Amino acid sequence: MFRLLAVLLSSISIAPLFAAMPVDTSTQIIISVRDQKLMLVRNGAKVAVYPVSTSMFGLGDAWGRMTTPLGYLAVEKKLGDNAPMGAVFHNRRLTGEILQPNTPGRDPITTRIIWLRGLEARNAHAFQRGIYIHGTPQEKTIGRPASYGCIRMKSSDVVALYQQVPLGALVQITPDRLPKPANIAKVQSENEQAVAALLPQPRDQIRLAASGGTLTVEQMRMGGALAAERQRAKLAAGNKRL
Repeated sequence: MFRLLAVLLSSISIAPLFAAMPVDTSTQIIISVRDQKLMLVRNGAKVAVYPVSTSMFGLGDAWGRMTTPLGYLAVEKKLGDNAPMGAVFHNRRLTGEILQPNTPGRDPITTRIIWLRGLEARNAHAFQRGIYIHGTPQEKTIGRPASYGCIRMKSSDVVALYQQVPLGALVQITPDRLPKPANIAKVQSENEQAVAALLPQPRDQIRLAASGGTLTVEQMRMGGALAAERQRAKLAAGNKRL
């Protein structure tokens, strides 16, 4: 019993709960499943809006379901620097092939890969599932659900987005509509506060635009309380199983 409890405590203390890349909320991507659009936001203002395609199989994060996860994620990796538009990826490696838009019978990942990592329990498998924002030769399907879980974009659009989005940028995938221009600053601020609660440990250096680049003492205290509550809940569940 005590050995099992020690293993449980050990797993709590060392488990990688959050993304390895520090989260930067000064740049945010908001993806609306309802609108099938992506909005790039920086410092409370809209930078650009692009049409996208989310999964044809619906929403979720279950293994093998090919669905698009909802919630808060972050840009963990970017692949394809300086690759030509239409360049084909296989297993995240460039093959040397280049496809024109709407090439018949072809549907690979093309041009750029913006690889996402989930920040919540409901999207915790996103990185391992290979959820990307990426280019597609099937540009005629952009604007309606047509992907196998990823967020698809036109090649020219994903190149433009890739150049403007830093590693660590916050991504929100929502079933709702994109925010109206008058509400963008409010939504970005709300996202900052939500992510501060999701990443409670002070060592996770989250760069918040509203707080001058670091977590406030108040945010750290709130996060620490949340983390302690999670540990107590896990221990209680473990004791019940014992």
